[in-house]
Amino acid sequence: MTIRNYIKDQWLTYLGWIVFFMLTVFVIWLTPNYPFEWSIAGYLFVIEFIGLVGIQSIHYVLKRSWWRKLAVSEDYSVLQNYLTGARSSVEKLQQQYVNQAIQEHQAMMQEVISAQEEQKEYIDSWVHEIKLPLAASQLLLRSIEFDIPDDKYIALENELTRMNDYVEQVLYVARLESFTKDYLIQESSLKETIQPVIRSQANYFIQKNIRFSLIGEDEVVLTDPKWVAFIYRQIVSNAIKYTDDAGVVMTRIEKQKRGVMLHIVDTGIGIPPEDLKRIFDKGFTGTNGRNAQIHSTGLGLYLAKNLAQKLGIELTFQSQWKEGTTVSLFFPKLSYYNEYEEDE
Repeated sequence: MTIRNYIKDQWLTYLGWIVFFMLTVFVIWLTPNYPFEWSIAGYLFVIEFIGLVGIQSIHYVLKRSWWRKLAVSEDYSVLQNYLTGARSSVEKLQQQYVNQAIQEHQAMMQEVISAQEEQKEYIDSWVHEIKLPLAASQLLLRSIEFDIPDDKYIALENELTRMNDYVEQVLYVARLESFTKDYLIQESSLKETIQPVIRSQANYFIQKNIRFSLIGEDEVVLTDPKWVAFIYRQIVSNAIKYTDDAGVVMTRIEKQKRGVMLHIVDTGIGIPPEDLKRIFDKGFTGTNGRNAQIHSTGLGLYLAKNLAQKLGIELTFQSQWKEGTTVSLFFPKLSYYNEYEEDE
């Protein structure tokens, strides 16, 4: 607490001192056989004022260390440190109240963390359990491929693929908070990382007659290929979803001075200007995602952005409404010590 704020808070004390001084002067004036002089009142005012300032100064110095403990700062976590050092009864009461609040907060947070851990374990277990019947369904579908009409076979295959994608999203959402426990940085070929994703989306390219092209020489980057493949899958899936039939989706690998850029370009419907600032918000589907024919969960780009940040990859968007979208992933040139390598 600053001296200025302290003085402002002590206004009642100063008001009481003024009333007391006026009463003292009034009593002296009413005292019989005692000559009243204004000089005496002046001396009395100076003495009492010096006494007031001295008492207030001592009180401020004694309380300053305690007020510092109650002060809130960015570098100090209020809910992680118990108060100590109370001396007066008021300070002890404040200390007891604050410490009780901290204790209850910590107990509540522990319950929340335990509940989240249990929920995460259940989700992980559920995802792995549901993958088995999904895989079995895909095998069964292939076994009856020639027994049902092609349009129904394609529709069933698309729905199973979509279900598998949603299950993957759930799994990665659950693992997002514990990312540091489930990643492995290594030298990875970009083409080897993204080609399995392209093959998994081949049916959609064929069904919508979308032309795909991969341009540029292969580059090796230092990253986790599993997580990068998931990020790339979310972007390509969106590109296919929002590109009209006979459109174009292109992936371009570009080597730059300070790293490697991976561009995913489509000729789709683009993103409205009012939605651009919110495309990475969790659950935000935007104008396009609310289309009855193009269902969106609002999780794909949210996951892609968060995972890219954790991997040190810069993910950027450029989009023109009704013209198309370009998503860029920049992989900085890193060493195993996570430092920029200087170009010779």
